[in-house]
Amino acid sequence: MSAFSAVLKRDLRLARRAGAGASLGLMFFLVLIAIVPFAIGADQKLISRLAPALLWIAALLATLLGLDRLFQADEEDGALDQFLLSGGSLTMLVLAKALAHWLVTGLPLSLAAPVLGLMLAIEPQAMLPLSLSLLVGTPALTLIGLVGAALTVSLNRGGLLLSLLVVPTAIPTLIFGVAVAKAAAEGRDFAMPLTVLCGTTLFALAISPIAAALALRQARG
Repeated sequence: MSAFSAVLKRDLRLARRAGAGASLGLMFFLVLIAIVPFAIGADQKLISRLAPALLWIAALLATLLGLDRLFQADEEDGALDQFLLSGGSLTMLVLAKALAHWLVTGLPLSLAAPVLGLMLAIEPQAMLPLSLSLLVGTPALTLIGLVGAALTVSLNRGGLLLSLLVVPTAIPTLIFGVAVAKAAAEGRDFAMPLTVLCGTTLFALAISPIAAALALRQARG
């Protein structure tokens, strides 16, 4: 756990120094919201219907920011080799890096979702479910991206390949995340899609760190 804490604190400091903290993801959201009326017009009802999908797509794209450098910096400076030689748990290492990435991307976006939702004319009763769906579902996006980052760690320009790997596998998370907000906006029960969304995140939590660790070991082998 000491290694887990050390890696987590280190990645949070590096993200802050590199400018890849919470403000980057929030600015990405704000830019998206600002250009939506220009792209689809000023029809508030149409924007309101599209808002949950727009916010979830923005959450996915914000998650992709910096994923290609998640392990490459450690690969380039030899930190990954040192950790492998130390005999520490590589699974705990990648889990700590995933948590750090989510804390500076997914968590701020989830907390800011109600305010951003107001700007997109989301129904008031859908605000809390939307924020809850992002809070529950964005960890799955990060964990899915974790595996993609590990698979492309040895590539100098693996950003495009990483996106091609992550986006298709993230579609179920997006579907059920949007379903939660839509059901709440229509006054329907959203417990079922929220439960499936929780299951998706738990499944990713159980599988992704192990898969990412195996990919990293294979890359070093």
